[in-house]
Amino acid sequence: MTIKQIEQGSKGSFILDENGERLGEMTYTVAGEKLIIIDHTEVSDKLRGQGAGKKLVLAAVEYARQNNIKVLPLCPFAKVTFDRTPDIQDVVSK
Repeated sequence: MTIKQIEQGSKGSFILDENGERLGEMTYTVAGEKLIIIDHTEVSDKLRGQGAGKKLVLAAVEYARQNNIKVLPLCPFAKVTFDRTPDIQDVVSK
């Protein structure tokens, strides 16, 4: 299972891929130079209960840390994941 990031202009996504099959995606919008807004997370039923959605959120956290930006999780899944994971609060936009 690999996660790839694609960014085109002000839109981007983290894609979860397994053997060439797209099994998950989290999309975001770039809002200025220091913020991304996570707006949607979707994972295939094949991966339900395996933490795949959280892996996508953690990929966004790593991206935010590497680029010194903040994340605004508007997607309900991403918001709950941030709320329940204290060690990733450093990248949340307040």
